[in-house]
Amino acid sequence: MKILYPEIEPFESGYLKTHSSHQIYYEQVGNPHGQAVIFLHGGPGSGCNENHRRYFNPEKYRIILFDQRGSNRSKPNGEVENNSTQDILNDIESIRKILKINKWTLFGGSWGATLALLYAEQYPQQVTGIILRGTFLARQCDFDWFAKTGVNKIFPDYWQEFLTLFDDAEKQNLLDALFHRIFSDNQQIRQESAKAWALWSGRVVTHGFVKDYMLDTKDVNKLVIDARIEMHYARNKYFISENQIIDNISQLPEVPTTIIHGRKDLTCLPESSWLVHRARPDSKLVIVPDAGHLAGEPAMVDALVTATDEMIGGME
Repeated sequence: MKILYPEIEPFESGYLKTHSSHQIYYEQVGNPHGQAVIFLHGGPGSGCNENHRRYFNPEKYRIILFDQRGSNRSKPNGEVENNSTQDILNDIESIRKILKINKWTLFGGSWGATLALLYAEQYPQQVTGIILRGTFLARQCDFDWFAKTGVNKIFPDYWQEFLTLFDDAEKQNLLDALFHRIFSDNQQIRQESAKAWALWSGRVVTHGFVKDYMLDTKDVNKLVIDARIEMHYARNKYFISENQIIDNISQLPEVPTTIIHGRKDLTCLPESSWLVHRARPDSKLVIVPDAGHLAGEPAMVDALVTATDEMIGGME
């Protein structure tokens, strides 16, 4: 079973200045002359960390990571103005240009897979390969599964605990209610809501990997910021039309494409990856029997590192 490559530090980092107040943190690790690959993190609203550098052979890959608008090290933290899916796609393309990269491989998981597919449909000529994990198609049914009716039937106790946050009127439209709570002027309401959402999300996302999930509340402000970005995107239907990715799937470039999904993924259902694969039968679909949603689960690490090794081997 393959494991992550050794820890590695960036050989260059900086901030991409945009036409708005946003400054996008990015970094490069690995071989400056290697095959370029960009890591697209999930969320929206999370960010990259040091382990995300380690899915790629550092001797063969030039690895680019960045924190999406408002997320993690990007500035201003938690900002939702001028923060849309197209803005992020523009940032990705701007990073490619300032780093003078001709073409690159896309590596994205969950919401990052959404971005990878959208970018590849918009800029097919810039893409040499695609690796997806836990595909999220950003349709209404995908969000409803997670936060309306779907996975709550598998975790009814956790869901009932989450619902105690809301009154009867708010329960009629939980997304709107949660959005207004996260953006409330009342700090206590913001923090309580962010903690409740993070606990529900964390329990579902880690269900196959962590026995008793415990929410880390040491940095409640970060939980609020993460939730701000996530609710901003969810309430705006992720700034794309319904089923846009599948409707435009023919625009994907004919490049090596590997789609990886955990059989036990209850956050983003395996059906989403199946739909992409069925629409692009030349792609390689890997269903990982003993994995859920998280990239860091051992079986998923094995599948992802195998995919990056195979892709670079096919390009040599």
